[in-house]
Amino acid sequence: MSHYQAEDAEYMADEYEMEDVDDDMDDELRGRDNGGSDSDVDEYDAMNNKMADTTASQAKRGKDIQGIPWERLSITREKYRQTRLEQYKNYENIPQSGQGAEKECKITKKGGLFYEFRRNSRSVRSTIHHFQLRNLVWATSKHDVYLMSHFSVIHWSSLACNKSEVLNVSGHVAPCEKHPGSLLEGFTQTQVSTLAVKDNLLVAGGFQGELICKNLDRPGVSFCSRTTYDENAITNAVDIYKTASGAVHFTASNNDCGVRDFDMEKFQLSNHFHFPWPVNHTSLSPDGKLVIIVGDNPDCMLVDSRNGKTIAPLRGHSDFSFASAWHPDGLTFATGNQDKTCRIWDMRNLSESVAALKGNLGAIRSIRYSSDGRFMAMAEPADFVHVFDVKSGYDKEQEIDFFGEISGISYSPDTESLFIGVWDRTYGSLLEFGRRRDYSYLDALI
Repeated sequence: MSHYQAEDAEYMADEYEMEDVDDDMDDELRGRDNGGSDSDVDEYDAMNNKMADTTASQAKRGKDIQGIPWERLSITREKYRQTRLEQYKNYENIPQSGQGAEKECKITKKGGLFYEFRRNSRSVRSTIHHFQLRNLVWATSKHDVYLMSHFSVIHWSSLACNKSEVLNVSGHVAPCEKHPGSLLEGFTQTQVSTLAVKDNLLVAGGFQGELICKNLDRPGVSFCSRTTYDENAITNAVDIYKTASGAVHFTASNNDCGVRDFDMEKFQLSNHFHFPWPVNHTSLSPDGKLVIIVGDNPDCMLVDSRNGKTIAPLRGHSDFSFASAWHPDGLTFATGNQDKTCRIWDMRNLSESVAALKGNLGAIRSIRYSSDGRFMAMAEPADFVHVFDVKSGYDKEQEIDFFGEISGISYSPDTESLFIGVWDRTYGSLLEFGRRRDYSYLDALI
């Protein structure tokens, strides 16, 4: 991935924020008489001095799911959407990489409704620290979500609609447990680049190769480590998993071309593989034998998890990749690229991808399969999350359309919820969708 520099942040802020809408909205809020507001329709809660959430019932009555008052703005939603599609600049490391890739993409049937809107929680401000890394939202149940908000990892309960701080890295963070290889001096003012939360383990990766591990059922930080002191040290992704014996491990993908495996039972580095280019993301197969490696090269790799040796190159993308995910069946998997495509691969024939799926605006920055394998969600950098019906051969698609940068997406382990982190100066929030169930068979019993 690109070296993080000030101009990168400016690129994201200048190109991606909803400046036109923001300006109109600021004027709207400054000019309103708060005393006469109607709490049912107003997006501004004057009593609490904050933007109010949007519920499913309000959305069904016509309210914008993000609370944007289009009827009072100088631009319609349709016009603004068209402007975004025309003017959004996709970041590419290889110029014009998306032009040829689009021709190979599958034509899907849009209009699916697999997940229904439940709530937009605007008191939860999801943030991004690097414009290419978007794995900062993780659900551990259908009601519990963890996400980055500035220098804090926040837990959000969608059931109780409240948030609590789990980890604050703005100051000094040091482990309260002693383990071999742990940096007891800890870190100061860590910029979190990536995050992973699974079961009771939280792992945050930083711009200087920092790794901070916290057990959610214990106070304090359990383990701190630095993957490398290399100048190009940023931790791009973290993947938590369990071995066949039940031991908890995680892999860290770094810009120094390394992939490191840590044993969280022993709190020790258990493996270290080196690749020809910076590694942006990895995914371990369900049986634990294979790893997808994607990074700063158009080609991806499938490698042996025991020794890091390449089993097969994966050729088809035309830019750098930042996302990967296995289908739970262990036979197929997906990779996401800055050429605006997600490619589906089949273990039984790796000579070419079996399908290419197209985004609207930009790179595919995050991919998730539901635990039952029925759906795959892929997130662009902004505005669109696509949910595909895997059972239909990825022919049917639900397109979730909103405005703002996407900090991460996550299915709940039981597949009942889908959470989307939205980063925007005015409309930053956490979107929640619930799985739509077909209970029509009950009609026969009535």
